[in-house]
Amino acid sequence: MASITGIDHVQVAMPVGGEAQARAFYSGVLGLAEVPKPAHLAVRGGAWFQCGAAQLHVGADSAFQSARKAHPALIVDGFAEFVGALADVGVQVELEEMVAGLRRATVNDPFGNKVELIEQR
Repeated sequence: MASITGIDHVQVAMPVGGEAQARAFYSGVLGLAEVPKPAHLAVRGGAWFQCGAAQLHVGADSAFQSARKAHPALIVDGFAEFVGALADVGVQVELEEMVAGLRRATVNDPFGNKVELIEQR
């Protein structure tokens, strides 16, 4: 029987022209490796990042509005060290209530999109 087996990517939006800020945050601050977009999609702007087995796509949107509720949730190995390092470079980290015994925190990307960080099991 056919079935869904995973997530290939999650996309968040950014304003047109925000690629440098997206790269600085997702690659520079969060440490995700940027992956090249296919040429026929690169003309649309945005940037793609590898996140474990899935990807995080940041797409340019001329009618951009930040996502304050919908969000990617990224699994973090070394949770306490990671969120401490984010705070050390000036990222506002909000610790959240634990779920299923796992620590969680949220941060905002440069465009106001919510990004959740979850402790690796």
